[in-house]
Amino acid sequence: MILLTRAVVQPWNCDMMGHMTTRFYVAFFDDAINILLGQATGWAPTTPEWADRGWADVRHEIDFVGEVPSGVIVEIYGTVRTVGRTSIQTDYEMRRLHGGELAAKLAAKTVFFNLAERKSTPLTEPMLERLKSWGT
Repeated sequence: MILLTRAVVQPWNCDMMGHMTTRFYVAFFDDAINILLGQATGWAPTTPEWADRGWADVRHEIDFVGEVPSGVIVEIYGTVRTVGRTSIQTDYEMRRLHGGELAAKLAAKTVFFNLAERKSTPLTEPMLERLKSWGT
């Protein structure tokens, strides 16, 4: 797994019990997913070559392992598990920066998507070539 992003857990990310809520776990992981997809496939949504192409998350499975209170810095690591014709399955770990304790794990399936036609589309050859360096 490679480091994708770091974030500080803010007081407004926490519930009345003082630990990060599910909605912010998902947001932090979503940032990491977009970073991984860009790095692993070359996808850059603001460039003309990627017009009308993007991603659709179709599955998330989160395991909450340890509490994350306000003020903690978390790091999110990720890797590509499998590559299909139109989708990628990825794994992520959220760890506390100080001490390295595992806070949560996410398994995700993301489909390459034609935004104009509103349906999945095959991964391109350049994308598949880049994904080889991610151990697939």
